Amino acid sequence: CISYLVLAVGLQSLWSLSLAFVDIYALLVKRSLRNYRAIRLFTIGDGITSTLTFAAACASAGITVLIGNDLDKCALNHCTGFETATAMAFISWFAISPSFLMNFWSLASH
Repeated sequence: CISYLVLAVGLQSLWSLSLAFVDIYALLVKRSLRNYRAIRLFTIGDGITSTLTFAAACASAGITVLIGNDLDKCALNHCTGFETATAMAFISWFAISPSFLMNFWSLASH
């Protein structure tokens, strides 16, 4: 489950980094990204990566609760690392959600 979290957050990071490069390029060549196809691509990409990150964070939280509270095996496992990774995944999801919502709103109003 933690490997799914790493994969989802890695995909989220690559997506965000590629969008940053596209934004920087658009600023350098003074081009607007306000066309329908670009907004649709950004909205779909943000929605997919946001959903994957949220699902991975929820699954990791469930496994962390299972290991820590239900099985009482925190001494044998790295519960602090799991809890930190899960918290960072939720923070990442909270950070990408406004981007998805604003792109979706822009797409709907187009």
